[in-house]
Amino acid sequence: MKNVENAGLLIARILMPILFIVAGYGKVTAYAGTQQYMEAMGVPGALLPLTILLELGGGLAVLFGLLTRTTALITALFTLLTAFLFHNNFADGVNQIMFMKNFTIAGGYLLLAIVGPGAYSIDRLLNKKW
Repeated sequence: MKNVENAGLLIARILMPILFIVAGYGKVTAYAGTQQYMEAMGVPGALLPLTILLELGGGLAVLFGLLTRTTALITALFTLLTAFLFHNNFADGVNQIMFMKNFTIAGGYLLLAIVGPGAYSIDRLLNKKW
């Protein structure tokens, strides 16, 4: 049973951060446009480097199982925050779905923060429980 659990955690760690890695890379390649969008939504554009670090760097960290629990917890909080900041127009059906999607993602990351990365991770190799 433990092998199935560890394989499942590895698959989850591969699937969960894809969205963040792609989004973080997209923010690097469209930096000015992303900064303008953030500012139009009332979020300081100066926070974009931190957003990129979390999405791209944090996504890669979760993928490889490095600092997994800490990164998963921060990502869960970030995802909830972005739901409230960017997807709060509930009159728009797409925003309603995006809001709920963010809650679902946050739930997955909270679960990962609780159970940890599994055996197939850098954290396990370093014997860390970040």
